[in-house]
This record gives sequence, C-alpha cells and structure tokens, in this order.
Amino acid sequence: MKKTIDVIKEKRKVSERVRNNIKAFNKLKREILKSLEAGQKTIPEIAKEIESDIDVITYNLMTLMKYGFIEAGELDDDDEYYYYKLKNKK
Repeated sequence: MKKTIDVIKEKRKVSERVRNNIKAFNKLKREILKSLEAGQKTIPEIAKEIESDIDVITYNLMTLMKYGFIEAGELDDDDEYYYYKLKNKK
C-alpha cells in the first residue's frame, strides 16, 4: 500500500517552469548568502557583486529576511539603504 504523499506526487507533477524558477531562486539565494559571509552590505553592493538587478536582489533579500536567513542592520551614510547581514553573524 502506497503512502498518501506518494500518491499525491504521482498525480501532481511539477512543471518544468516551476522547477527552473526554484533552481534560479536557490542559486541566487546561495550567491546572496555567500556575498554576505564577507560582511554586511547594502542592496546596491550585493547587486553589483552578483551582477544582478537591484529589484531582483531586493525581492530575494526580503524573502531571505522573512524566513530568518538575514537581518537588516544600520542605514548607510546617505540614509538611503540598510546594511544586511547574516542572521547568526553580529
């Protein structure tokens, strides 16, 4: 007898588009977290280092913050951007 979860997995196949989106998010997540291992950075600093758009970095940073991977620190000298850092690094 099959487990319920196995039956559901057989019936509900994940589309290739969704799989690609998940892979892209996970890759970007790893790049952002790796960037922050060196120390706190602002959104433009991360975007420049990873070579990605500020909008994409902002969205993904907010997702990482929501799930407790990172936290916001102090504002930069221009009071324009927050510095972000890994949650477990002080």
